[in-house]
Formats: sequence, structure tokens, C-alpha cells
Amino acid sequence: MNKPMKMNASIRRLLVHHRSTVTRLFQRNVQHQSSTTQKSSTNISDSNPAYDFVRRHLGPNEQQTKEMLDLLGLKSLEELTERTVPASIRFQGTMHIPDALSEHRALKEAEEISNQNSVWRSYIGLGYNDCIIPTVIQRSLFENPGWYTQYTPYQAELSQGRLESLLNYQTAVSDLTGLPFANASLLDEGTAAAEALGMCIRHKKRTRVFLSDKIHPHVIEVVRTRAAGFGINIEVMPVTNMDFSSKDVAGVLFQYPDTDGNILEYTDLIAKARENQTMVICGSDLLALCLLKPPGEMGVDICYGNSQRLGVPLGFGGPHAAFFSCAEQYKRDMPGRIVGQSIDSHGAKAFRLALQTREQHIRQERATSNICTAQALLANMVAMYCLYHGKQGLRNIALKIHQLTADLAHSLRSFGYKIENDLYFDTLKITPKSAQIKEIQKRANKKQINLRYFQDGTIGVSLDETVNEDDILDLEWIFNTQNKKTESSQQSNSKLSFGNLARESNFLIHDVFNRYRSETKLMRYMKHLENKDISLVHSMIPLGSCTMKLNAAAELTPVSWAGFNKIHPFVPKEQWRGYERLLKDLEHYLCEITGYDKISFQPNSGAQGEYAGLRVIRAYHEHRGTPERNVCLIPISAHGTNFASAAMCGMKIEKILLDKQGGIDMKNVADLAGKHKETLAAGIVTYPSTSGVFEETIKEFCDIIHHNGGQVYLDGANMNAQVGLCRPGDYGSDVSHLNLHKTFCIPHGGGGPGMGPIGVKKHLSPFLPGHPLLDDLNNLKPFGTISSAPFGSTSILPISWMYIRMMGAGGLRRATQTAILNANYMLKRLESSYKVLFKGSSGFVAHEFIIDVGHFKQSANVEAVDIAKRLQDYGFHSPTVSWPVAGSLMIEPTESEDKDELDRFCDSLIEIRKEISDIEAGKYDRKNNPLKNAPHSQHIFLHEKWTLPYPLQKAVFPIKFVSPNYKFWPSCGRVNDVYGDKNLKCRLE
Repeated sequence: MNKPMKMNASIRRLLVHHRSTVTRLFQRNVQHQSSTTQKSSTNISDSNPAYDFVRRHLGPNEQQTKEMLDLLGLKSLEELTERTVPASIRFQGTMHIPDALSEHRALKEAEEISNQNSVWRSYIGLGYNDCIIPTVIQRSLFENPGWYTQYTPYQAELSQGRLESLLNYQTAVSDLTGLPFANASLLDEGTAAAEALGMCIRHKKRTRVFLSDKIHPHVIEVVRTRAAGFGINIEVMPVTNMDFSSKDVAGVLFQYPDTDGNILEYTDLIAKARENQTMVICGSDLLALCLLKPPGEMGVDICYGNSQRLGVPLGFGGPHAAFFSCAEQYKRDMPGRIVGQSIDSHGAKAFRLALQTREQHIRQERATSNICTAQALLANMVAMYCLYHGKQGLRNIALKIHQLTADLAHSLRSFGYKIENDLYFDTLKITPKSAQIKEIQKRANKKQINLRYFQDGTIGVSLDETVNEDDILDLEWIFNTQNKKTESSQQSNSKLSFGNLARESNFLIHDVFNRYRSETKLMRYMKHLENKDISLVHSMIPLGSCTMKLNAAAELTPVSWAGFNKIHPFVPKEQWRGYERLLKDLEHYLCEITGYDKISFQPNSGAQGEYAGLRVIRAYHEHRGTPERNVCLIPISAHGTNFASAAMCGMKIEKILLDKQGGIDMKNVADLAGKHKETLAAGIVTYPSTSGVFEETIKEFCDIIHHNGGQVYLDGANMNAQVGLCRPGDYGSDVSHLNLHKTFCIPHGGGGPGMGPIGVKKHLSPFLPGHPLLDDLNNLKPFGTISSAPFGSTSILPISWMYIRMMGAGGLRRATQTAILNANYMLKRLESSYKVLFKGSSGFVAHEFIIDVGHFKQSANVEAVDIAKRLQDYGFHSPTVSWPVAGSLMIEPTESEDKDELDRFCDSLIEIRKEISDIEAGKYDRKNNPLKNAPHSQHIFLHEKWTLPYPLQKAVFPIKFVSPNYKFWPSCGRVNDVYGDKNLKCRLE
């Protein structure tokens, strides 16, 4: 064998110098390329393999882009940018974001980050427990774009599958909690408790609320934060100290089992509360309620909690579906999404979102809450978990956990440990001798096991579905009890284990929870439901202000990795170094994109971000000694949650009028700001405007607000029109939320998950939300806690990280330009058939536009909803209906749709306009025509004879590209909303 040659030292130095020189030249070239690609779109289409993902993310190819630009009379995307984005705010700098990576390289880098997290066994509890996700549910639902790319089910006829699944979820929650009405999930346990607080305040009109000191600490802080906005006095105390005799207590919140694992008898407390007209709110655990007497049977008014342990990964805090149920008398005040049963135009059973008149865009500051979403994808996973296991399966899991907990308790007691719990389900609070604590921690670390360490030296252990006998042996070793085996306690097999708190009532008795015992049947049921729903796997979803773009498979892949989804949110920082890197990267990227100085990831929805941002502003004013600044100026065209969020912060709302072009009336802004200059807190603005226009006056708006002592809150819903072209932090905004589930590719999941982090300028950064269980947030004066987990729904952040990492600065800019191009191309194609309401000064729009269809009501008896339903026959989800202008459609195509898809949608709307003309001309009856009868479901074939006054072909195959081979069939006829609200059914009977 040849021996390796020894390298001469001088040659080695020469090679090192050469290599470093080459590296510097390469880096200089990369930096130059990064800078130029932000200014020029041509480089993206070169042969550089790093931009392969950019080309796959963008819908139009180079030829299509040229054709669309030609139709608009433009030569380049740069010219389009100059014609749409005001020069005064156009970004001229460089976003310092790493160059684009290929999918393969980005995934490798994400894997390296994931591997920096340490996945230990966590028995911390606090409302988060590991679980076993049935693989059939993970593959067929969680990782299935037919489930995760759906939009919120506003168009019921295209959403029957997920609506049915969410009704299953509501039924399971209702059964387990013993209360008749449940919603289709909320964001997390803390915010669910806060929503319960809001309900009791509205009902009782009182200003005091009692909280048990044995509620999870993060839940207490979220409730405390929400109460502060309402001006409510929160009193935290032992339940034994609660006195309701003053009759001024709106509600009492307690937890069952409590945060220490105790199961207490609350009969006397509930009786005293009800005697004094105080609402009773109970936090609970769905798995525990398989064995315990349900809260509804105790007289509780509201029950809330986290359904995560029923088949949803820990995910470092989320996303998870919070559950919420209530008594009969509160059903019409329940927050969030509620699925109800109704009938369709054929008289058949159909599902829909019930009580939609409570939505924020209608009620604005009078809305019952600012919740605009749910955690639908995760609620569907929970529903399928309940189907997979059924009643007996869930009881068996609960019994196994309880038996192992009893075994551990018996072992610990036999070695002299004091167990603080008399009755328990899965959680023990253990008192060791002070000399034992460090040794126990040392042994736990050696086994890579996380326990809950209380400040008083006690230790909490919460067991879960994944635990087996070997895990118990490890825990016994940690507590040094393994040397003496004792007989296993059999208490958990006996009703005496819980005494009169043992569950006796039945649950999950409906056939749907007992039909799908085999994987084959469950797989087919999930596919059956999926086939009823339209999603991005079928066609574009052109919703204005909702940005339904591509959710690339490479972006979603890391979410399933154990390194991201098996971590408890309250583990020591040394175990989430990967997440630390991910959060720092994302903060840097988002600050570069927005011009802000600091990001908080805690808000787990856009509405939560709005609320957090406005609370930051209020905290800033209070810190400056001007707490009287509480007036918020909001344009009448703003998203409805803007009004609700401001009201929840205790702000006084003044509405800004619009000018004839649909823009903000700047004279009205100046007048209102001047009138309230001593009390002005904030001005809210959406940019580009909800009219779909880059308003030239945006800097003037910011200057007026600042001149009169206020702060500018920018609603980030339309950020997809700004990335790489302009930055809110540069043109005057102080704070805004970012919809990561829109602009940054986190999927909508059929109505959730979402993420709404907020970005702030430096002077507001000390006031960002804090968290009681995380000390290292670097906050100086946090106003409170927004979400249960410190960083919100953290496990879906890798999606946005992957998107930015694979797009690079140039790709992000090109995506924005393409979104604007697609919108303007569609506008150009449609403007001869429909009136476009608003355009910019140069005749162009931003990434969305509004067409007026209100005048068809008089000419043809056709309303916006009729066009929305008729589009279903063409295979499309409708645009946003009648918002922000009544009788309109707001259309947003996104950059991911190519010219062919845009043309199909435009052709459909043009053909529908011809159908309206036929009604106007008398060819079709004004009440019996293809639009009024839409959508035409497969039910029409059940009739022996076609009876409608137009051809069957016209009804179901209205245009050439809708053929039998490609037809998407709405699974029911038009759903009767009025019937559904009058005959409210929100669970399976």
C-alpha cells in the first residue's frame, strides 16, 4: 500500500491561502447575486439549481409571464412594480437573507436544526402529554394535502367532509364533558379559558372573577391578561377561600383534575356559586373524563381544556385543538366556529357553520370575541382518534395510565415518599426529603427524563399513553425505589378508586364511534370525507385577504419529524437548541422582510396577533405615564377582528370614513386624530388597503397618527403584496402581525392552524408578551401572556423557515411581483364583464381586487352568494363574498397559480356573466335558473325526470373544461342557513 505523501508546510499555506481567496470571491459573488436578484427578476429563471424551488413555487412560467405582461401593456415585472407600489415607500435596500437553497439542501439544513433538539421523555404535564398518533391518521389526514390545504368551511356545499368530521369532534367533546353544546375547537387551553371569562363577563355584567390557585400557571396568566383588557378584577385563591355572598362575582374557574393532579369534590363550591348567580367554569382533561364524573353532571356551565393528548403531537406547544363546551342557555354566545346540522335544497341532511351572524366582520366591536379561526386540522385528528379507539379503547388507555400511576404511587409511598394527592388520575405531586432533590434531578437527567420541579421542592410526575412498565422502572430508579418490589396496586380497576366521582354515564355511543374498528374502514371513511371537500389539490381558492398559496411538500416535511414534534413546551432550554436556532433565524428573516426590530412568536393566530400588538401599544403608553391614551382609529373597511381586538383591549373606537375611490379619507383621519390628540392611542391600517390598492397616502396616515401622539398598527393580512417591495417598519408602522398561514405558507388546515407573530419597532420591544414558565424571553416590561405556550404553535414554524430558506431574497421578491401580476391579469380579463370597484392612480391594483355584483340584484335577482354557489358547478371555491363591500366579490389569485388556472377561473366568471345576461333578457326565470339553483349536486340524478327550465348539460357541465373526467361534484345542494339556525343541532343524535 502506498504511504500518503507528507505535505510541505509552505505548500499547505499556499493551498489554504488559495482556498480562502476562492471562498471570499465566491461569497462576494453570492452577496452580489443576492443583491441583484432582489432588484431584477431575470436571474430567477437562469439555470442556477438553487432557484429550482422558486420556479416550482411560482405558477406562471417565463412564457406565461410575458403573455400576461403583454396583455397589461407592460415590458417587465419591474415596470409593474413601479406602476403599483408608490415610489415614496418602495424598498431600495437589500434584505439580508441567505441565498435560496434547493429542496434537498434546505431539508438537510432543517434536519441539522431538528437534531439539535433533544427528545427526552417528558412527564411534566401542565396540560401537555405525549401520545401515540395512529399511523393511519398521520398519513391519511395530518400529512394529506386534501385535508390540510382546505379553507375555512364558509362554502358548506364544498366542505361537507370536514364539517362532518368536526361535528364528530363536537359530539365527542360534548359526550365526554357532559355538556350539550361544544364548538369546533379554539386555539389553546389558555385562550379557551380566557374566552370562557369573556362569556361570563358578558352574561353577568359583573367585574370580579375567582380563579383557583390550582389551575395551570400559564392558563392563569392568559386569563389575567385578558381580564386586564376588560378592566376585570381577577382574584386567585384556594377554592376553600371563595365567598360569593357579595353577589358581584361573574364567574369562578377551577380545574378538575387540578394542576397538581388532585381530583376534588366541587359540589359545595358549585352550589354556592349558582346560589349567587355566578357562572361556573371548569378546566378538564378529556382522557380523565373517560373515568371521572363529567363536569356537566356536576352543574358546571362551561368546560374547557386541551384535546392534544387524543392523538396530536406535543409540538413544543402547538398547534393543538382546545375544546370548549357549555350548557344549553349559553349556546348562542359560544365563541369560535360551531358546526351545525341543517338541510339542503333537496331536503337532505347537510352540515354548515352555525350562527355565522356572530362573525366579527358583521358585528365588529360588538362581536362576542375576536376569535376568527379554530384548530380544525388538529380537531379532525382528535375526532379520528376517537373513532379509531371508540369508547372502550379510550377507557382502556385511561385505565392503563391510571393503573401505572397507582403502581408508581404505591412504590413511592412504600419507600417513605409523601404523595400529596388523595385522588388522582395520571399526575402525582411528590414530596422528597430536601437532601434527595438534587440526586433525583441528577438521576432523571441521566435517564433523559423531564419531571416537573416545583419551587417548594416538590416534584410532579404526569404519565401518558406512551408509558409502559419499563418506564415505571426507570421512574422508580430515579426515586431510588427499585430495590424493593411491591405488589401492584389494583385500585384503578375499582369504582372505589374515584368514589362518587367515578363516571357512570355512557359516552361515544353514536354509531360513528363504533363503526370503524379496522384500519381499512377508517382509511376509507377518511377518504370518503376528503372526497367531499374542495381544496388546493383540486383548483385555486381565490379568496381576497386570505392568500391560499402553495403549501409545498418540502415545507411540510419537517413538521412530522420527532425532533420538532415530540418536545414538551416547558423542557429546559438545553433541550430546544434547535428551536432556538430556528426562532432566531425566523426573527432575523422576518425583521429583514418587514423593517421591524423584534418579533414575538407567541400569538397563535392573526386575531391573537392583533390583540397582542394593541396591548403592546397600551403598555407603551402606560409606561410613558399616559394611560388615558385609549382611542383607536379604524377604517370602516378594516377586517372585523380589528374592531373586536381593540374593544378587548379596552380601547374606544372611532371609525375612519373612506373616500370615493375606496381609500382612507385622509381629511377624516386628520380631523379625528386632532379631536382626540390628548387620548389617541393608535391608528389601525391595512396595507395594501382592503380595497386592493397601494394607497399613496400611507406615509401621511402614519405621520398624522404619530404627530398626535399615537402609534400605528398595521394589519399584516396583505403582506403578500409587500415582501421585497416595501417594508412596514420603513414607511411608518410601529407594530403589525404577520399571518404565517398566508404569506409564509403555513396551510390553513380547513380553518386552522394559524400563526400570527407580531413585529415591533425598537421602542415597543420591551412590552412584548412574556410567559410565566419561561424566564429567558429578554422582556423588560411585558404586558402579559397571550398564549399557553411561550412561542405559540411552534411546531409549524419550520414551514415558514423552509419557505424563506428555499426562496431566498430574490425569490421572495419575485413571488410578490407574480402575485400582483396575476391579480392585474385577472382584472384585465374580467373588467369587460364586471365593474372593478377600485384601482390605484395608475390603473393597477395590488395582489387582490374587488368586482361589484350588487347591481345584478335589481337587473336579474342575482346576489353575490348566487355567483359563489354557481362557481361550485365550475369546480371552484368562490372569492370572498360581500366584504369589504356588500354585493361584491374580492379575488386574490396568489403567485402559485399559473395562467391556465387563472384563465379557467376567469372563463367561469365570464360564462356566469352570460348566464346573468340570459336572466336579464328573460331566457331564464328570475327565481328558477342555473344561479338560483346552484350548486347542482349529484342528487339531481335521483330524479326520474329533469324538471328544471334549462338543460341538464348546462347545470352540471357549464363550460368546456368541466367534463365528466374532471368534474368536482358538490356533495349536497344549497344548504339552508336559516333552517339550521332555527333548528340548532350541533352534535350527532
